[in-house]
Amino acid sequence: MQPHENTGHPRRWAILGVLVVSLLVVVLDNTILNVALRTLADPVHGLGASQGELEWAINSYTLVFAGLLFTFGVLGDRAGRRRFLLIGLVLFGLSSLLSAYAQSPGQLIAARALMGIGGAAIMPVTLSIISNVFDPRERGRAIGVWAGAVGLAVAIGPILGGALLEHFWWGSVFLINVPVVVLGVLLVALLVPESRDPRPGRVDILGVLLSVVGLVALTYGIIDGGEHGFGRPTVWAAILGGVAVLAWFVEHERRSDHPSLDVRLFRVPRFAAPVAIVGLVFFAAMGVMFFSSFYMQLVRGYSPLETGLFFLPFAGAQLVFAPRSAAMVRRYGGRAVATVGLVLTAVALAAFAFIDATTPIWVVLVAFFLQGVGMANIMPPATESIMSALPREKAGVGSAVSNTVRQVAGALGVAVLGSVLSAVYRQDIAATVDSLPAPAREAATESVSGAYAAAAQVGPAAPKLIAAANDAFVSAMHWAAAISAVVAALGILIVLRWMPGRTATATDATPVAERELAATT
Repeated sequence: MQPHENTGHPRRWAILGVLVVSLLVVVLDNTILNVALRTLADPVHGLGASQGELEWAINSYTLVFAGLLFTFGVLGDRAGRRRFLLIGLVLFGLSSLLSAYAQSPGQLIAARALMGIGGAAIMPVTLSIISNVFDPRERGRAIGVWAGAVGLAVAIGPILGGALLEHFWWGSVFLINVPVVVLGVLLVALLVPESRDPRPGRVDILGVLLSVVGLVALTYGIIDGGEHGFGRPTVWAAILGGVAVLAWFVEHERRSDHPSLDVRLFRVPRFAAPVAIVGLVFFAAMGVMFFSSFYMQLVRGYSPLETGLFFLPFAGAQLVFAPRSAAMVRRYGGRAVATVGLVLTAVALAAFAFIDATTPIWVVLVAFFLQGVGMANIMPPATESIMSALPREKAGVGSAVSNTVRQVAGALGVAVLGSVLSAVYRQDIAATVDSLPAPAREAATESVSGAYAAAAQVGPAAPKLIAAANDAFVSAMHWAAAISAVVAALGILIVLRWMPGRTATATDATPVAERELAATT
């Protein structure tokens, strides 16, 4: 019997390199801005942005990015993935230039929203192009490289941002995108072939609109609740309204004869289980990364650059283990590999429930490394399972679902775990700040960074206030870490119950979901 012919593109590995370059610039921008916030708030060296304006400088990007990911993944399948990638890169580069030279916080917020549009056009098509240029037998390895690049970019963003801010002005954290984008556009134009769905059918206009409105409303509610508390009616109106619109979207797609998303796919374990795992892991991981940055910089006193460097074990683990996960899946099966990855991730997250202000720093580095190894063995098999459930011409849908779930779950993790952190912190520090003047009391009660700012105003009481703030923050961190570990552990149950093992690995031309849906209808 003749071995199966490799159906991949002759230049597939060079194309993967181009896609990684395109992806890096988008993921970097999600993390690089965080280290520049303090500078942007400075009226002399920055823009004099208020706390609310700083929040929207981050959130305008996230809101647009999350809201359009699904739609752009679907439209990329129709209009041409290479074309969407080029348009996204050009828009991202131009808006980065506008961000770098913004003259006011309002201009920066608007430019960041444009960057979100560009990023939403880039990210889903990188994964769908991989599915189209690689043979199914090599796709897992390629997705491992893709996932490793995501993990690497998440970790090196703060390092790069800190290094730039030490030598250049704040706009350099955006300007660095421009030469990368120019290189990406040239390489995409030269190397990446065009691909699209050969039988796209009619555009599901109502479905597209419902997905955008629902995702934007849900993401806005999550972000606003995380920043200002979940006790206000407007937050729940946005969240419940978004959920209601997305429920309408699902019902519409179920009845449509030309759906953007075949919702029957969620009855197929090979598609539904990894989607759930991606959501749970990013909910847990992004929340921990959020509070660990404050822990490193305030409680432990490290600089932004030093804090970024402490994420290198996470990045290194992603870079080394993610590309090798495909070989592990072939040998042991996706269920076994994802289970081990989730156990390592849960253990790493739980470790933060025992870390305090005097814990040796190597313990923290080991926890980051274990988390990196764990996620490197979760994301590639989960993503490969999602993508292999669909035919190549519908790859944008799988990519869009995976990336949308990851983005919304990450925002939800930061919001929910951040709210837990704030609630426990306020409760624990309340007794210490009762005797302080009103302005200092309000600042110290708001956050640990506010307590450090208030300490400069209270004279001899400063050491006691800082010690109390550190203790309250560490206690709050323990609660948030414990919850994140439980969420990751929930993923283990989903994997063991629904994730396919070795016997379900498909290498033929018929997608798994297509066969399983046919068997149930």
